[in-house]
Amino acid sequence: MSKAPQVLVCDDEPQIARALRVVLREAGFDVVLAATAADALDRAALSLPEAAIIDLVLPDDDGVEVCRRLREWSDMPLLVLSALGDEENKVRALEAGADDYVTKPFGPRELVARLQAALRRAGSSNDAPAVDLGGLEVDLAARVVRRGGEEIHLTPIEFDLLRVLTRNRGRLLTHRYLLTEVWGPAYADDTPTLRTHIANLRRKIEPADDAAPRLILTDPGIGYRLQS
Repeated sequence: MSKAPQVLVCDDEPQIARALRVVLREAGFDVVLAATAADALDRAALSLPEAAIIDLVLPDDDGVEVCRRLREWSDMPLLVLSALGDEENKVRALEAGADDYVTKPFGPRELVARLQAALRRAGSSNDAPAVDLGGLEVDLAARVVRRGGEEIHLTPIEFDLLRVLTRNRGRLLTHRYLLTEVWGPAYADDTPTLRTHIANLRRKIEPADDAAPRLILTDPGIGYRLQS
């Protein structure tokens, strides 16, 4: 029998922590609970979990710092829990290394699905030279994009943007991250430029059928993710 993947859950609200333990155990995970930032860091170092779910508001520190400290030595998927409207801290957490966030209140199925998706991404190679995104072929090595065998012309900036999204597919990327990766640090706050190029990229790579699923998803005020 294979060992259940272990997940560290850090939340100082006992009711939420207990609920998370029940939900995750029913989904086949082994759960390690922590109530403080210090406890979470200690337990992570001792048990080496496959993933962590961290509340942004903790009694001794914040979840952003926990993410930053964990990222110093681990590539495990990190999900943060955030109160509704806490946009600034969500961005800070993502920039500190979190892979995704789930807002409170959240549905158990959504949380488990986000966690499973993060674990799948961690276990697969997102640096493959050629990727198939639901019929869209992205050849990262040749810098060529095709749909149905026909090449789609992208500008160099549009391809670089798609490249970053593809290599991080499924992961929510902040505006600042995308701008820095594609345009450089001097453009880190130029969100209008990013929005314009995302709109152009969507028009070229997404199916014309409005009923078809979108490839690039928007998280208002935060950033974008490419469907995995």
